[in-house]
Amino acid sequence: MIIEHKTFDLYGKKVFVKAVIKPPLTMPNPMLDEACFLYIRKGIGIAYSETDHITAYENEGILMKCGSYLNKMLADSEDGTYEAMAVHLYPEVLSRIYDRELPAFLKNKNKSLPQKPGTKIVLDELFQKFFDSLLFYFANPELVNEELMSLKLKELLLLLENTKDSDKLHHILSSLFSPQTYSFKSIIESHLYDNLSIEDLAEIAGQSLSSFKRSFREVFDCSPGKYIREQRLARAAQLLTSTDQSISEIAYACAFNDLANFSNCFKQQYGCSPSDYRLTSEYP
Repeated sequence: MIIEHKTFDLYGKKVFVKAVIKPPLTMPNPMLDEACFLYIRKGIGIAYSETDHITAYENEGILMKCGSYLNKMLADSEDGTYEAMAVHLYPEVLSRIYDRELPAFLKNKNKSLPQKPGTKIVLDELFQKFFDSLLFYFANPELVNEELMSLKLKELLLLLENTKDSDKLHHILSSLFSPQTYSFKSIIESHLYDNLSIEDLAEIAGQSLSSFKRSFREVFDCSPGKYIREQRLARAAQLLTSTDQSISEIAYACAFNDLANFSNCFKQQYGCSPSDYRLTSEYP
């Protein structure tokens, strides 16, 4: 449930956003022509891209280049809310505030390199002061104008360019607006063991549920539910015979949140319980 949602527009685009949410909440976040910096003020944020996921906690940020995302919001342990601020980066807006020419660090110099969809950033004191200032403006919107928003946008980009993680960030910054193309198979295989529903995977793949199911059967010759369940159980069987992890840890690692459901599914697949499978198999 959304408790609060405030925005500041710049040149017709929603650039600065503040949200307070009562989790859990999962929302698709397609960003085909924009990038985004997400700051977690309370709670936990998880950004699922086509081939990865990034988890950020309080006072951490996620820089996401253009692409298809699914965002999960989890509650703060103290007051049960999630609070975040986002700064959306549009190439046309940046071109205007930089007088038609993007700065060098935002230009892709080597398009042949593989491009990560995003990265997590632990925020230092300067980032904290930046977002504190945004909180002040959200509380006093009458003080906000286009010139001020342009300066705040430039300030964030300068912080990103000069952060202690700048070496890691420069490649992502230089490819913010260069979308990467992933195969349907690579998207599915990247998220087999994430706690995502079939509907979630369809959102990440950028398809309707019916189109996703058709594409899945064409690629894997199997329904999504059956294939994903079998792959997760196969991994669980491998972990049971090669690690000393507890059965509950293995269930969680294979995206089973309910231990009883995991045990039932495992027995249907392998004819015995996970504990019996471990006992009767060669275990180091």
